[in-house]
Order: sequence, then C-alpha cells, then structure tokens
Amino acid sequence: MTGLVRSVWSAPSAVPPPPSRVWRDWVLLALVAVLAVVEGIVRTDLTQPLFAVIALLVVLPTVLWRRTKPLLMLIIVMVPVGLLLPDSALYSSLFVMVNVYAVYRWGAGRDLVIGSAILLASLALTFVRGEGFDELVGGFALLLTVALFGIAFRYRAGSRRRSLDRIRMLEREHLARDLHDTVAHHVSAIAIRAQAGIAVAGRDSRAAQDALGVIEAEAARTLSELRSMVRVLRQGETAELAPSAQLDDIAQLAGTRPGGTVVVVEVARNDDSIPPPVAAAVFRLAQESVTNALRHARQVTRVDVRVEADAGGVRLRVTNDGDVAASPTPGFGIIGMRERAALLGGACEAGPASGGGWIVNAVLPRAGWAP
Repeated sequence: MTGLVRSVWSAPSAVPPPPSRVWRDWVLLALVAVLAVVEGIVRTDLTQPLFAVIALLVVLPTVLWRRTKPLLMLIIVMVPVGLLLPDSALYSSLFVMVNVYAVYRWGAGRDLVIGSAILLASLALTFVRGEGFDELVGGFALLLTVALFGIAFRYRAGSRRRSLDRIRMLEREHLARDLHDTVAHHVSAIAIRAQAGIAVAGRDSRAAQDALGVIEAEAARTLSELRSMVRVLRQGETAELAPSAQLDDIAQLAGTRPGGTVVVVEVARNDDSIPPPVAAAVFRLAQESVTNALRHARQVTRVDVRVEADAGGVRLRVTNDGDVAASPTPGFGIIGMRERAALLGGACEAGPASGGGWIVNAVLPRAGWAP
C-alpha cells in the first residue's frame, strides 16, 4: 500500500499539457455568476445570502486557472464555500465539481493525493456538523463520480498520445527503411563497379577510370542520403538490396477492385531526378490514400490518383466519390501520412471535398528532406 501511494505521489502531470484557457471557461464563469446572483435574490432559506453570493463570486475565477494550477484552485474554492459559509451554501456552488474534475484530469500525483485528502476531510467535516449519513454517502458518491470521470479522460488522452507516438515512430521506421534500402542499393552498385574495375584494370585502364567515376558518383549520392536519415533507426528487418518504390510504381495501384471500385492513376511529368526517399514517400502516401478510400468510404465507385513532378517537387492528389462519416479527430492512418510528409519537409492534408467525397493533397519538395 505504501508503494502504491508513493508511486501515485511521484506521478507526473497529465500529458499532453492542458490549454491554459478556452472560450468555454468564460461562458462557465458568466453563467455561474448570473445564477449565483439570481439564487441569492430568490432563495429565502439562506442565513447570509449577501455574503454567500460575494464569497462565491470571489472564488469563481478559479475556473480560469483550474487546469494549470488545479490543486491551488481547489484549495482556494473549498475554504469559503465549504468551511466559512456552510449554512448559506448556494446550489450554484456545485461549480466546485469542475475544479475537482480538473485535479484528477490534469494534476500531478501529489495533487491527486493532497486533493483527495482535502475532499475526504470536507466530507468528514460535513458529517460532524450533523448533516446526516445520507448526505455523507451522497457527497461521497458525487465526488467519486467526478474523480472517476477525470481519471478516465486522463487515461484516454494518455492512451491516444501513446498511440500517436507509436504511429509517428512507425512512420520514422518506414522512412528509415526506404532510405536504408536506397543506400544499400547504391553500396551494392559501388561494390559491383569496384569488382569490375579491378577485373579490367590490368588490360584496360580507361575502363578502370570509368568504373572509378561511377563509384565516385554513387558514393556522393550515398553520403547525401545517409545524412538524411532523420535520426531514426531501422529495427528488426533484413535489408533488401533493391531500390525503393518510384513514382512509376504508383501505376500498380490502378485497376478495378473486387467491389467494383475503379482506381485511375495518372503520373504527369515524371523523371529520374526525384530523390528516391521522396518518390518512395509519394508512393506510400498514394497507397495509403487508396487503401483508406476502399476501406472506409461508403458507396465509392471511383478513386482518382494524380501525381505531378516539377522543378519544385512532387504534388499528389487523391480523390474519391464515396460518402465518409464525419469524425471529430483524424484517424491514425491520416496522422501517419502527415508525419511522413512532414519528415521530408512537405505537407499532407486530408478532408471532405467541397463537392462531396474525400480528398488528399500532399506536396513534397525535391530537397526538403536533406539536412
């Protein structure tokens, strides 16, 4: 038990960190203030209505700082509301539950321990004053419910954050694999050329010089791509000594799927000067976009993929005519696409199209991935 309390005490604050203030806080502040004033005027059972309203209005601004300083705001609000005016408690003082929720949602471990002790002491004081056992049980049930809500949402946010981190790490691993395979291909080409140069050096010095020129060019490209490894590691897979996917490989996505959906691919102005990591990333983005359309869109009949390369970089546009249910947060697939594009200095956005359907737009620069 001691170890459990110690681990809770040393727990960090919730991640991601909370917003300091949002518009809903001001709405809550104004609403509770109006209700408190009206309640102080209307109710006739309060012994000190004026002081009760003033006390509540004084501590009401704590809702504005409840996320960044949850324990301090709880202490400030509990003293006048729960201790100084027990016989003149306003119904609108239930806004204290918002501060209680904030402690368990955003506070550090010590905030949770100290806050729980304060709340239990408040319940015990209520019972000592003769409020009755039913009041004690009801108050405990309310506080427990609010605390559990705070803990549940805290865990949910932390779980989503960990999932996002895993998605980002996977995208970094995929990018590292593409870069690794490209470098491995160049190194194998260097080795082959070196062997050929050694074989002909004795009888044809010109051929040996040509081999050295090719080795120099391949080595320069290899060093350039090694510097672009974006500080990620490839884990647990055997390297393939073959080039990564290229823009021309996107044409493999075209065709008619078993459900009757037609995938149309158009690659405009393709050339071999697109860096392999960029070409591989565009292929992965197109592949993921088509997969998402076929998997998640409803009543989709056509998916159009257009890729255009120019002096500035590569632009990808994937559209489909299906009906997609609105979602408040982007899925992990879209987040992974954004992460991959950002790692190469580009951008990727996905959302409903103005005329219906779904659209994915990605722009990757030719050299934005290089250090």
